[in-house]
Amino acid sequence: MEIINLSIAAANRFASHYLAQSENVRPFFHYKFNDLHDDLKRLTELGERSFPREEVARHIEQFMGHYPSSNAVNKSIEKLKKQNSVVVIGGQQAGILTGPLYSIHKVISIIKLAEQKEKELGVPVVPVFWIAGEDHDFQEVNHVYVPVKGKADKWIYPEKVWQKKMVSDIPIDKEKCLTWVQNLVEVLGETEHTNQLLQFAKEQIKRSSSFIDLFANIIMELFKHDGLLIIDSGNPDFRRLQTEFFIEQIEHHDAITFSLLEQQKEIAKEGFPVTIEASERSANLFFYHKKHNERILLEYDREMERFVGKSGTVSFSKQDLVELVTENPTVLSNNVVTRPIMQEWLFPTIAFIGGPGEISYWAELKRVFEHFHIKMPPIVPRLNITFLDRSIETDLKDLSVNLSHALQYGTDDAREQFLESIRDKEIAELFTASKELLVKQYRLIEAKTVEVDRGLLPLLKKNEAYLLKEMGFMQTKLEEAVKLKYDVIFNKFHRIDLALRPDGFPQERVWNIFYYLNQYGIHFIRDLMTLTYTFDGTHKVIKL
Repeated sequence: MEIINLSIAAANRFASHYLAQSENVRPFFHYKFNDLHDDLKRLTELGERSFPREEVARHIEQFMGHYPSSNAVNKSIEKLKKQNSVVVIGGQQAGILTGPLYSIHKVISIIKLAEQKEKELGVPVVPVFWIAGEDHDFQEVNHVYVPVKGKADKWIYPEKVWQKKMVSDIPIDKEKCLTWVQNLVEVLGETEHTNQLLQFAKEQIKRSSSFIDLFANIIMELFKHDGLLIIDSGNPDFRRLQTEFFIEQIEHHDAITFSLLEQQKEIAKEGFPVTIEASERSANLFFYHKKHNERILLEYDREMERFVGKSGTVSFSKQDLVELVTENPTVLSNNVVTRPIMQEWLFPTIAFIGGPGEISYWAELKRVFEHFHIKMPPIVPRLNITFLDRSIETDLKDLSVNLSHALQYGTDDAREQFLESIRDKEIAELFTASKELLVKQYRLIEAKTVEVDRGLLPLLKKNEAYLLKEMGFMQTKLEEAVKLKYDVIFNKFHRIDLALRPDGFPQERVWNIFYYLNQYGIHFIRDLMTLTYTFDGTHKVIKL
């Protein structure tokens, strides 16, 4: 394996400015992500704050007791208890079979940056992955894409979830899941690694009872030797650790919303769109309605002075909600605004690993953090990775297609240029002349028709259109015959797009890690972890 670092624009304009550390976005953050001096300042800030290290470490140890482990994991738990330790943290939803590749890229980013920061700062640094198990959008996590007949085919896990359940509460039917995975792997095609992959999948499914379990088992089996720690934000025991922090959020809900809206105004002044949907009514907390078995977003009605659910099914005074969460904190969960704050209260974070979208919405939270007299951690862009198979690299060379261009835009323009170069100009000219002559003659016939019987004009127009359509059909057939001679070359264009920009999207947003495990074996992850990565905002192309 070999890494090529390429300068490619980020997925959104704000993130591109952030990668460049432009002056117009730096005021929205407390620290630069690529400055050791700022890391040392952050370390000092964390040293002046207190964190529930022992409680969090005990919870993680208990939670991870169900998942694949190693001495490295045990060492990370012990590190977390130390008063001078810090964490590199990031998170993602629990996609089936780990979801799109960027989830794997984020795990690699967390682990590798933790290793790097431990060397640079001389303190224990723990990699932590936050599984967003309290999220309830099942449609985002219930599918993967696999290449079928040259296209990205969506494979949906065959179970329906009708309520807005937290992903943590969604069970897995082991037999149904195993059959689904076996069919999926069969579609990927048999390789020398297929049997091992099927056995791997069977073991993880066997020990899993929920979506979170399956995600966690796969991730930990793949990364257990790297000291990765995982948490599930939907886990009831984990939310019990957050009781006093939930109360803080309830007490300060109006200040949180005000700070968010004010920060969004500043971002809008710089010409950037805001990404967090919010209004003055936002309470930025979810209530889990056990009776309805769904998660309800709370708002604050200022006239009634009550927290209310959008559906109208719940209503609480501030005191009611405080008493409720004191008795049972599992009824509340965070939204996109309060989750980062909760994360920073629980973990001494030296760096948060985020994708382009996360960078944008964290910028909107600066004043929220400042309200609580704390600073946002350095927001480090996760590694953007593309896997480049040797055969695709050969196709690129054969077609003289630039790799950077293909990664950003695909091969449509190069394909059109080639098509133009092989197009039979004489065929096009002959048909153009023939169509023009036909139209000219039909204008003469039309004049005569008017003289003889105007009622026949619609039939004449229909007849003309039919002949033009037939001529177009014949022209297309002849052009296709020319293209057929170059079918091998057009297939190369298609293979490049399918591998690097399936359906016009980056590879990491479509393909799943099981495709590569089937092609290269379970040890593929270990090979990736031996590489050296730089967190400089460049795009990492890994040649396989």
